[in-house]
Amino acid sequence: MASASRLITILSRLGKQLLVVLILMNLERCVFFIFNYASFPTIKVTDFFVGSWIDWMTICLCFIPFVLIYGIPFGRLYKLKHAILGGVFILFNTFFAALNLMDVEYFQYTNKRSTADLFTILGAGNDLSQLLTTFIVDFWLIILLFIGIVWVSVYLWNKLSIITHYKEEKLGSNLFMLVILIPLMIVSGRGGMQLKPSGVMEVTQLANPEVSGLVLNTPFTMIKSIGKDQLEEKHYFTDKVAQEYFNPIKKSSPALLLPDKTNVVVIILESFGNEYVGFFNKENRGYTPFFDSILSNSLTFDMGIANGKKSIEAVPAILASIPNLMDNPYISSPYATNDLDALPKLLKKSGYTSAFYHGATNGSMRFDAFAKQCGFDHYFGRFEYGNDAHFDKTWGILDEYFNPWTARKITSLPQPFFATLFTLSSHHPYYVPSKWKNKLKKGPHPIYQSIHYGDMSLRKFFDTAKKQAWYNNTLFVLVADHTPATSDPFYSQKDQMYRIPIAFYDPKKRLPKNESHAIFQQLDILPTLLDLLNIETTYYAYGNSYFNSTYREGVTFLEGALYYFHSNQLITFTKEKARNLQVVATKKGESRQPLPINHQTKTRLEKRIKSMIQRYNSDLIRNKMTVE
Repeated sequence: MASASRLITILSRLGKQLLVVLILMNLERCVFFIFNYASFPTIKVTDFFVGSWIDWMTICLCFIPFVLIYGIPFGRLYKLKHAILGGVFILFNTFFAALNLMDVEYFQYTNKRSTADLFTILGAGNDLSQLLTTFIVDFWLIILLFIGIVWVSVYLWNKLSIITHYKEEKLGSNLFMLVILIPLMIVSGRGGMQLKPSGVMEVTQLANPEVSGLVLNTPFTMIKSIGKDQLEEKHYFTDKVAQEYFNPIKKSSPALLLPDKTNVVVIILESFGNEYVGFFNKENRGYTPFFDSILSNSLTFDMGIANGKKSIEAVPAILASIPNLMDNPYISSPYATNDLDALPKLLKKSGYTSAFYHGATNGSMRFDAFAKQCGFDHYFGRFEYGNDAHFDKTWGILDEYFNPWTARKITSLPQPFFATLFTLSSHHPYYVPSKWKNKLKKGPHPIYQSIHYGDMSLRKFFDTAKKQAWYNNTLFVLVADHTPATSDPFYSQKDQMYRIPIAFYDPKKRLPKNESHAIFQQLDILPTLLDLLNIETTYYAYGNSYFNSTYREGVTFLEGALYYFHSNQLITFTKEKARNLQVVATKKGESRQPLPINHQTKTRLEKRIKSMIQRYNSDLIRNKMTVE
């Protein structure tokens, strides 16, 4: 009886301690939900139960060492055992709280729980050290919540763990406990008895994909993504059959709308999502007056699709027509040194000089290294600008200075040229110089004034460019890198969270001026430019030219799910199947009801998606992303 009583005492104490961990993780989920409620308009009570189950899986995965130590009697060293267990308990609670609370804010920019690649991204360049002070100032409430949770963890450990209990433990009772608990924890941590442990894709099937960010927790997505950098070969079809449904080898077809040797300037606008652009979102007029005037005189796509949620994902999509169909961004993946048919390399064959301009500190997001990989002749960053009086102390040189400097610097390039300018000021922490704070329009969120500042800086670029001899013989492509944080539930939905402006502007108005309702993704820029520049070539790309394709599609990848836009519909591809077909709303108030997936539609879309994935994985693994 004494042994049974002792065993019950041990299990009761252990159960209470693990319950504390579960409660704290649920508390962190509630904080996450409060800060990001607009991202989850279809939340149900059952989603929190699903989240609790995933939390329990995470606890079982991480706390096996804790339980093993529990099962070893330390005899006269019982105080040491108490100290070790306390350290492990507090360490894991601190780790869980740090990751979950970090994503309280970071989720607003990526719309997914962070994975192991985050540390690779943060390690690229000096961004983390430059942003550390800003993060402390801006997210002080999150830091206080973190400190509070750690304090509660310490307090409850001391409350629930009586040191003398460890003195009384016997080997037999403890081993019996381990024989029962360890197998149960392993099975729970795996998510069941199935052959393969449950991963992010499997557990998110327990809830609607719209709420995957809520039901997951960041420690789980981090653990499940460690060592997942390498892609897996897919063999849905034979290579010959797969090529019938999707083939990245394309042939250009001159559009004959512009003269040969036309210069090109691609302007990538940081965080300029449709939500904040007055041309697309009438209720937000006044923040982008200059950009609106450009869009109204361009070949503009109101169904522009970003192929990712991060700047580091946008650059390969825009410049090399390479999507990001994996958790790790292409630039920080093992495949980053692959050969590419990027625009600078393709245009160099036709005599183009190329340069990449980005005011951030050199090395940021590895853009300078990737620019070299793409074949750019020159790279100009903060160091080349050479005047830190215009440094915002966070990201780089302020757009109001770097933009017109870029326009002047381009003049030194031999024509024809291909130039890319990536702006940066409309990014968290949304810094606006004090001289502009009372002159630029404010909104309900700090990003509004930052967007207005970015628009004013864009005007400065064009005001300077118009004075240059090359201006009238230049095609401008204006595209956002991704959508920013949103407080509007409409723009938090999967069919809206990738909507960005994409426009082709010709100062001489030789392009068709219209607001095209066709889907046009960042991947389509490269093929369309080759046609507009009348360059006849064969190239490798995942996008399609606007002038030479029946495929108007968009593809994005988030938390193990591929989202495929086609016509006015969006389909989710998860666990090797097409599912969740729905109508895409083009504006607020329109229906986005789910649609039944008939067999013919499902078969057709699945074959194209599977062929795209199969070719993508195979070509990245084998470094076959160019035309041989």
